[in-house]
Amino acid sequence: MRLPCLLAETTAGAVPPALLLPFVVLLLLIAVVPLGPDWLKHWWEKFYPFVAVGLGLIPSLYYLFRIPAGHVGVTHTLLEYLSFICLIGALFVTAGGIHIRVKGDGTPFNNTVFLALGAVVANLIGTTGASMLMIRPWIRMNHYRFGPHHVVFFIFIVSNCGGALTPIGDPPLFLGYLSGVPFFWLFSHALLPWVTCNTLILVVFYFFDRWNYAVVDSSLPPESGLSRTWEFDGLRNIVFLLFIIGAVFLPDRFFLRELVMVGAAALSYLTTPASIREANNFSFAPVKEVAWLFIGIFLTMRPALDYLALHGQQLGFDHPLHFYFATGSLSAVLDNAPTYMNFLNLAQTSLLPAGDAVGPQGVASLLAHHPSFIVTVSLGAVFFGAMTYIGNGPNFMVKSIAENAGVQAPSFFGYILRYSLPVLLPILMLVGWMFT
Repeated sequence: MRLPCLLAETTAGAVPPALLLPFVVLLLLIAVVPLGPDWLKHWWEKFYPFVAVGLGLIPSLYYLFRIPAGHVGVTHTLLEYLSFICLIGALFVTAGGIHIRVKGDGTPFNNTVFLALGAVVANLIGTTGASMLMIRPWIRMNHYRFGPHHVVFFIFIVSNCGGALTPIGDPPLFLGYLSGVPFFWLFSHALLPWVTCNTLILVVFYFFDRWNYAVVDSSLPPESGLSRTWEFDGLRNIVFLLFIIGAVFLPDRFFLRELVMVGAAALSYLTTPASIREANNFSFAPVKEVAWLFIGIFLTMRPALDYLALHGQQLGFDHPLHFYFATGSLSAVLDNAPTYMNFLNLAQTSLLPAGDAVGPQGVASLLAHHPSFIVTVSLGAVFFGAMTYIGNGPNFMVKSIAENAGVQAPSFFGYILRYSLPVLLPILMLVGWMFT
């Protein structure tokens, strides 16, 4: 797993800071357009694919024609995007074929237990798989009072913070596994911060939800009591879901992973009765939006990652807490998988002798002599991915599914200003200071 470092050596030296502007512009458009006038929203709905791809072409063309070996960076980014969208799309289609009828409505206690279960499931089928499987029952549980905080705390826990204990849980941890971090190593070294972080979030959610329940409960219709039972339709898709998760561990050759994922999703779609997908209000609109926006995000963030890889040592990081907050800060706005690899490489080059600098030998040396740095880079990448809608792939997908189901989700800035900064950030800071 030397590729991020090699990309930095071959491309980042020639990347001007101005090349970061397309990424900033794309983020601003994603954040600001929903707050603008109707004509701007209509324009965005019609042309956002062209805007995302157009902005992505600016750094890509610069790489191809102005930077020696720049095609390496562009090609690698496109391959990363292909793997990302195949995984996201396959899980979206497969989970859309599983219909879960929940028992009873979403009381604060039931909701808290549901999210706690989601944190565990995220480590078994990944944050993306857990999010796609559980978001629709989550909406149904709270159908009569589904509000912005239900979207946000689901993203906090199920889509991000829950999946910090296994390589299956989140893409950065899988890259760590491929780089030499043992499969169960984080489970034994990060269990206490994982429990602390998710418990604190759940406690805050319980009081948020208790207040909301008290406000809305008096207007409940009589028939919305505890009359439903737990029922599962389309369980054959669990097999396809396991195939998709298992494909992550296949050799990265000849697009084998992607072919298995797409094949499993196609079989799921063709063999699932239409009535099940109709019951889930299934449509391809959410995955289409994610696909177009994230091709722009992947292409425009390449210069930022390469610039970090080249100049990271100048930051003078020498404490695990530095790596926790630095990895987390960038994981909030950049793809957390390459951000993780850049800071894992930075930890190796900063802390180890030159002979052990980067690669499996370097990871082995970190595990033996500086294990806290691997823990903090891992937790920073996973936990802080919940700070924005674009910090982790499932975040924007959950928002799109919620909106497609006709329920309310916070705006980009509303998510950050009302929830991430005042609620999540203090918890993540406390966890960092407690365990580093």
